[in-house]
Amino acid sequence: MAPPPPASMPLGQRLMHLAQTLQFGWFVGHLTLLFCSLRYSLSYIFLNYYSRWARFSYRTAFVAAAATYGIVVYKAFRARARAGGRQQPGALALLGDENVQYLLMALVWLFGRQIPLALLPFTVYSIFHVATYTRANLIPTIQPPQQAPASSASPGGRTATKSSPLADTIGRFVKEYYDASMTLVASLEIFLWFRVLFSAIIFTKGSWILLAIYTVFVRARYSQSSFVQGAVGQGVGRVDALVANQSIPPVARQGWETIKSLGRQATDATDLSRYAGAQGPGMKKAQ
Repeated sequence: MAPPPPASMPLGQRLMHLAQTLQFGWFVGHLTLLFCSLRYSLSYIFLNYYSRWARFSYRTAFVAAAATYGIVVYKAFRARARAGGRQQPGALALLGDENVQYLLMALVWLFGRQIPLALLPFTVYSIFHVATYTRANLIPTIQPPQQAPASSASPGGRTATKSSPLADTIGRFVKEYYDASMTLVASLEIFLWFRVLFSAIIFTKGSWILLAIYTVFVRARYSQSSFVQGAVGQGVGRVDALVANQSIPPVARQGWETIKSLGRQATDATDLSRYAGAQGPGMKKAQ
């Protein structure tokens, strides 16, 4: 993330300088997604989710999501091109980038039928991206850090600066709730898979194609995200504890063991690292 403009510039010029960066467009995209999600949530609460404004808010939220992840993918592509001599990644490696995955899913949800739950993971991400950008760029641009009193100068002789209390509060919020929020996103994505599966079972139009696409996405998330792995592990553990109850018929326990066995086989068979040099959980996180 680029640093804020120099504090020596007038406020108007600092804001103009900030607004001319791609990163600011990324920020505006996430902010737009948050406003549209809030507007759509109100329509959903009042059971008016197929109104014109509700449909507009839903589609615009995913347009904003596609734009933000598109900016990140473009910046990564441009950085590799500027490096010179570095070969651009192949199709499998490109699809292994989390930002490309979220870009493609944003387009899928944009052109598919409305599924309100699909908005929630993007919304959680946007909350933290907006908070981080506000703390690191927006607040220092509007209110540059001030020099701290001489008594608090750093031991190396450099002049210490005093950050904004609001920026410090945002930083503590991000640090305290980041892991819990990423676990929430992982749980929402898994629950969304069951929501799509239910639509496929009742033969909703286009649901089987959507299920296939989203299954590939969730499989990729499982291979790259420790939060998704943890959420799956917790879910499996809860079902294990449930079927271990003596009141559960043996046929149910046997069925559950069969499901777990098939799941392990499917996971092993779809491990892309066996076919290409795809990276594992250390991949760059979605932006």
